[in-house]
Amino acid sequence: MFSRFLKRILTRDNLRKFAVNLLYDVAGSFFFAIGVYNFAVHASFAPGGVTGIAFILRHYTHLPIGALSLLLNIPIILVALKILGKKYLVRTFQTILVNTLFLDVISPLFPIYRGEPLLAALFAGALAGLGLAIIYSSKSSTGGSDLIIMSLRKLHPHMSVGQITMFVDGIIVLCGGLVFGQIDAVLYGFVFSAVLILVIDKIMFGFVSGKMAVIISEKGELIAERIGEDVERGSTILHGKGAYSRDQVPVILCACSRAQVPEVRKIVKKIDPEALMIVTSYDEVYGEGFMPIDES
Repeated sequence: MFSRFLKRILTRDNLRKFAVNLLYDVAGSFFFAIGVYNFAVHASFAPGGVTGIAFILRHYTHLPIGALSLLLNIPIILVALKILGKKYLVRTFQTILVNTLFLDVISPLFPIYRGEPLLAALFAGALAGLGLAIIYSSKSSTGGSDLIIMSLRKLHPHMSVGQITMFVDGIIVLCGGLVFGQIDAVLYGFVFSAVLILVIDKIMFGFVSGKMAVIISEKGELIAERIGEDVERGSTILHGKGAYSRDQVPVILCACSRAQVPEVRKIVKKIDPEALMIVTSYDEVYGEGFMPIDES
């Protein structure tokens, strides 16, 4: 029975998936651990998340950050089990173990930055944000507040990961300021969190973000046709109605890259100079020609 269980688990696909996930964990944990341990740990401020709580506890106990984070993760994993599911948490536990290894064993092998706390906060936030973005992109997390963040993200999908992170981390950063007894600790903690959030959102969404052109014109069908031919970008034509004139008018929706906006604008100007064109930004677009829809 045990041998059959092993054969079912140790398939080629499962081993390949495990290897890919492990690669993400190693890469993400490396950057995260370097940022947190080698830049932030000696700068006398607490970063956000459970890592920040571990910083605070380390200030009193002098225990390793990774080990403290691992212990703090246990009750949070149990609470998040119903929301995120067993599969996600098993994947996360693997990441937590790898991250703990890098925080307590690998990072101490590298030089520690002991210079300006502001520079420490900036580089710690950038490196940790890069590491978390890599881990998040593999549908995992480093546990702790990440599980809280991902749970809130699942319950409130309209909120970005960065927004939720700022809310959760803000509370911990303020506590860190009280523990270290100086306002600078709070300021450096917020600098760390702001840079971390910026890097996470830019890496996870910045490369797929773009512009949405909304074009209102009586020559909408011709404009959409020319956009398809010249810009090679699809459009959607909606049927609009003027609130004042009550006239029916086509409304074109066109999701495109930033570089394509000037081309679209030239087409609109050439065909209908009287058209109304509204350009706004988007972070994510799912469907054919864009990112695949993934509900997992």
